[in-house]
Amino acid sequence: MKEKTIRHTGRLPQTFIYLGKLFRMFIFQNDWKVLPMSAIIAGLVSFAVGRNLFKTMEGTLTGTFALSCICIWNGFFNSIQVICRERAIIKREHRSGLHISSYVLAHMIYQAFICICQVIITIVICLATNIVFPKETLLFSIPYIDFGITMFLITYCADMLALMISAIAKTTTTAMTVMPFLLIVQLVFSGGFFSLPDAAEPLTDFTIAKWGLISLCAQGNYNSLPMVTVWNSAVKMKDIEIEGQKPLKIVLQSIEEKGQREEILKQSGLQNQNPKYNFDLKIVLKCWKALLFWIVIYVAVATLFLEYIDKDKR
Repeated sequence: MKEKTIRHTGRLPQTFIYLGKLFRMFIFQNDWKVLPMSAIIAGLVSFAVGRNLFKTMEGTLTGTFALSCICIWNGFFNSIQVICRERAIIKREHRSGLHISSYVLAHMIYQAFICICQVIITIVICLATNIVFPKETLLFSIPYIDFGITMFLITYCADMLALMISAIAKTTTTAMTVMPFLLIVQLVFSGGFFSLPDAAEPLTDFTIAKWGLISLCAQGNYNSLPMVTVWNSAVKMKDIEIEGQKPLKIVLQSIEEKGQREEILKQSGLQNQNPKYNFDLKIVLKCWKALLFWIVIYVAVATLFLEYIDKDKR
């Protein structure tokens, strides 16, 4: 008798099989709920910090930091549980001929679709809350495309980091426990919003938030914007009396009467420019390359851990 050889489905067909499964889960198992959640988060953040975004230095730094947080938050929640919740199924199917590369690729394509939808929703919400994006662009003629690419890369990079954690974690509980710690690290070590000691600066290169923040600030032409901190501080102290007079109030009133306020704000901005936020395509491309680099690393680590899932005794 001739031995029957079992032929397993190839890598590409397996990718489409799992991709179909993921989209069915999106429709029938309520995985679509991540989209309205991203809209709610974008709406709350835009309402809170969107007023001065791309209008002043302080507003732009705060606003772009908030946009980066939205993207990272969305990315983390997209895939932090997707692998560890079906670990037993993956192990069984891997022993039956599943190619891990096909499984991971299916997740990559599916998560890219989710991230694109979330970015579109976030931009629409920003426009609905009257956030005005800069008209001057570095790459494409439409600013939403430039900003959309950056926001997609931030979201997708965070998504792949969460996918890696999901591939490593023993249980969904472990994965969800690790996620807040990762989020705090991303926020604290963003390298722009919080002042860090010199010894901690190299750590910022390992965060998604740093590259996202720099890219968004550069695209928002941060260094051309006015700075209002000094002026606002002076206004708060205008009623301070010295020898029966209010010198600050007199000076501020004189400046406003002569129409010099805007020039002072502009000069204040010029004195506080940050070279890493220059309106330069090279800076933006460097940030995009860094985000792509980390995406590749996270995917490679996730694939490596899943390749040895048969030896996992968990």
